[in-house]
Amino acid sequence: MKLLLLDAEHCLGHALGGLCQSRGDIELTALQDASVSVDTLAHERPDMVLIPPLGRPADVDPGLVLSHAAAVETVLESCLATGVPLLWCVSDQIFEQGSARPIEESAIPAPYDEALRRMVAIGDMIRARLPEHFILRIGPLFGLTGRDAWLAEVLTALERGETLRAAEDGIICPASVDALAMALIGMLLQQQHGARAWGAYHFAGVEPVSPFTFLSVVRHQLETRLHGLSVAIEPGQVLPLHHHHDEPLRRILNCRRALETFGIHQKPWRVEIDRMLELWCTEHHGGGEARS
Repeated sequence: MKLLLLDAEHCLGHALGGLCQSRGDIELTALQDASVSVDTLAHERPDMVLIPPLGRPADVDPGLVLSHAAAVETVLESCLATGVPLLWCVSDQIFEQGSARPIEESAIPAPYDEALRRMVAIGDMIRARLPEHFILRIGPLFGLTGRDAWLAEVLTALERGETLRAAEDGIICPASVDALAMALIGMLLQQQHGARAWGAYHFAGVEPVSPFTFLSVVRHQLETRLHGLSVAIEPGQVLPLHHHHDEPLRRILNCRRALETFGIHQKPWRVEIDRMLELWCTEHHGGGEARS
């Protein structure tokens, strides 16, 4: 199977690149650009074009969101012209208001924010014009390398002694970018071998948690590992923020369809945090034994 990945420096690009190097059934071509022309796509002729998610679209400059949406629209036009299927990963923040119940994969987001509405409109265009597509909505990604590698940013800040602030009244399901890369490969290989199950799917980590609790667990695990390695670093503190005074904003993605269709299981974020912290400490402090 031949995949064409855009925006190669994204953390998902790093994860897919490392995973595909160890396999003989995936040919991965990664482009630095966020979009692809008709000519390039016609020359490459991949089995699928992959677009990584825009990290935290509800928290960044609206211009970046609109630029991302425009790039996806360009890719859509190129796919339509060449008959190449498209997979677009989208942050769960597209569900701006959250939901009291787990968000079903059949749900269509209806954000108030104009830039986020533009992303929804692009999703509608993909569904209406390109039958062979995947729209994969994902929980907050964390990883160690590449752009939007949330965990790497957190660990770097903590080791510098910086104080981090995170919402205590929001509920999310963080997802390991390595687990996402494995899930994508599994889905696409099954699709290539006759699954014929296009559409929207969800992927998120197990165990809903607030961003404050998530970062507090990361800090505690980091402090414990540094102490065990006799590294004289006191990590920075994690303090709670409160944005929603009535009730917590909940973004819990129901990943049932991905499980029932492709057998894709959610990975516990605590297990992935433990594994990545071991890798981090091995690389940065020379201790521990890295596990694959």
